[in-house]
Amino acid sequence: MKITINGQPFEAANQATLVIVLEEFAAKEPYAVALNGDFIPRNNCSSTALKEGDSIELLSPIQGG
Repeated sequence: MKITINGQPFEAANQATLVIVLEEFAAKEPYAVALNGDFIPRNNCSSTALKEGDSIELLSPIQGG
């Protein structure tokens, strides 16, 4: 199934969950996850099923002052 991660096309297995795709993508901590514009809490990633055309954004914290 074709999805998008951070604006880049990504091929994921059918019936993949968000946590599996993040592992396949080799996402590096720390990050927050948005699926189709909605924040997904980390404890929900293993139960969040993906579908064709979904868009995932990985957001890294930015320090400032």
